[in-house]
Amino acid sequence: MKMRLNREEYYNKVKGCWIGKNIGGTIGAPFEGTHDMPEIEGYTTPKGQPLPNDDLDLQLVWLNALRDVGPRGVDANVLADYWLTHITPHWGEYGICKGNMFAGLLPPLCGEYRNDWKNSNGAWIRSEIWACVCPGIPDIAVKYAIDDACIDHGRSEGTYAEIFTAVLESLAFVESDINTLIQKALDYIPETSRLARSVNIVIDGYKSGEDWKVVRNRVVEDNVHDLDWFMAPANVAFVVLGLLYGEGDFKKSMIYTVGCGDDTDCTAATCGAIMGIMSGADAIPEDWKEYIGDTIVTKCINASYIYTIDGYANIADTCTELTKRVVEMMPKVMDAFDIKAELVDGNTEYDFDVNSTIYKGYAKRAMAKSPYSFEITTSPHTGVYVEYEKAPEIKAGETFKIKAYVYNKRRDSHQVEARVLLPEGWSATYPRGFILHNQGFKKSGFWWEMDVTANENVNAVNKIDIIFDSTLNAVPVSVPLVLFG
Repeated sequence: MKMRLNREEYYNKVKGCWIGKNIGGTIGAPFEGTHDMPEIEGYTTPKGQPLPNDDLDLQLVWLNALRDVGPRGVDANVLADYWLTHITPHWGEYGICKGNMFAGLLPPLCGEYRNDWKNSNGAWIRSEIWACVCPGIPDIAVKYAIDDACIDHGRSEGTYAEIFTAVLESLAFVESDINTLIQKALDYIPETSRLARSVNIVIDGYKSGEDWKVVRNRVVEDNVHDLDWFMAPANVAFVVLGLLYGEGDFKKSMIYTVGCGDDTDCTAATCGAIMGIMSGADAIPEDWKEYIGDTIVTKCINASYIYTIDGYANIADTCTELTKRVVEMMPKVMDAFDIKAELVDGNTEYDFDVNSTIYKGYAKRAMAKSPYSFEITTSPHTGVYVEYEKAPEIKAGETFKIKAYVYNKRRDSHQVEARVLLPEGWSATYPRGFILHNQGFKKSGFWWEMDVTANENVNAVNKIDIIFDSTLNAVPVSVPLVLFG
């Protein structure tokens, strides 16, 4: 498959994304958390530079992960490692997932377990990076978005939200009608999700010609009793409201979005990014661009990771530099998924249908998996998908069941031997060995089950290691498990 992108148009859209993100975060930040409907006309902060925003900070780190590990190597576990070493905040879902990861839980389990913030806004606000390196290819953007979101949102509405925004933003590179974009993004999430329900309230209100404030209040009323403030369904709906009622006008879209209140730095930043992708940096009003300039100001990245050597900043420090790095990364990401991407002086063309699904149903299959699960994919020969029967908690004398789908990543048949390292005095029953057969190009797998029984020696955190040793490998596959006492 091949895609040819007009060089100037693609660059302009990527830069519009980051400038729009910076503008929205700066205009919205002073009103973050308000339950009222602020009336604004533009900036309320001093002229000179943008306000820092975690919405953008995490994406700078994700871009570096793509650079360091390679597009095919980046998955939820890799992003989790980068999170622990490079991202500093401990608030809300950020802090919960980090605490779970420090205890030994891998994604999506670390984003699901005892997380009252899993339906919140931390994930969808950082989806632009995946859209920008997958322009017009939403299925690949969704793969990255799910790996990203599940770290701190598990299999929840917060993850549905990043699926929605990643699809919309990716398709905004090739589609300019906002109604079409919203509908196509909705197609990737369940109709029964709270996110879809909130977005549809806005769509129906706009089509009926209702005042935007009436529609905003209906969204709030529909969410306030069970999801409350700072949650994804209502705030994504506020972005959609701004996009629809703004009717293509950048300033109006931003003012309507901030006017909805709640998580205003996040909603306005995402609205600005979407508008920037759709129309490009050149279409963003000059006075708003000039007010904050090109600088990126960070606040959530580990200071030891921000350095400059021989004039090269490890973290992109301007929208121009960030755009340059994204444009350079995009063909590498596409190549990793067998798509030849070229930047040309002629028209943008795809030799395949951008509305088709390269990985058909990926989002549906991924979100249907147990939230109490994770996958180990680092071995070149054996993959392991682990599923807990319930939340990872155990009492003295209790037996806990764990399943693992061990699958063959190569065409060669090979024998696998299993051994388990347990806390002192604990016991387990499980198959000691099995064969993964060659079934051509089809994955061959074996459902391996283990019953673990705790004795009186139950600690706050109990670690178990499963070792799968194959006749084909030099290094066994190690699967870390955690059960909380």
